[in-house]
Amino acid sequence: MIGILGGTFDPPHNGHRALAEAALSELGSDELVVLLVATPGHRDCAADAETRLRLTQAAFEGMPRTRVEADEHPYTVDAVRGGHFGDAVFVVGADEGAAFPSWREPEEILRWVKLGVGTRSGYPPADLARYGDRVISFELASPPISSSDIRRRVAGGEPIDGLVPSEVARLIADLDLYRN
Repeated sequence: MIGILGGTFDPPHNGHRALAEAALSELGSDELVVLLVATPGHRDCAADAETRLRLTQAAFEGMPRTRVEADEHPYTVDAVRGGHFGDAVFVVGADEGAAFPSWREPEEILRWVKLGVGTRSGYPPADLARYGDRVISFELASPPISSSDIRRRVAGGEPIDGLVPSEVARLIADLDLYRN
């Protein structure tokens, strides 16, 4: 089974890594595809797609059975439609799991992949019972970190040590990202 961890990764952080590690161990994924949404249809990004891809590759470097790909589809439904990932689980954290019913065509997404929802402290498990066995919940030990909080901290000159992988922190500093 393939796990798919999709997102804008603007920037990627340790919560994303924890979600990826849990997907590999708790869901028994043979492989994890970290799918960077190059041009998301639901939000603007602070960094361009090429920079976010570079950050994401740095964040997941060395994680076994994991590869990073850029995806040009603006919505998840477009990325998974057609079943080209085969037997796959699209992995999200509890916050995105709770928002899943508002995603573009959630039933169509679940036609092609299952949804794996990692629950972490501070977030109740998503109420997704209406989707039956197409939704899998799993436990996730992850600090409550968000990309928007990372961007805010960088803009305010606050440290991000321990919130992002060290190579991501180095790239953010070297490329002078998220300062304004």
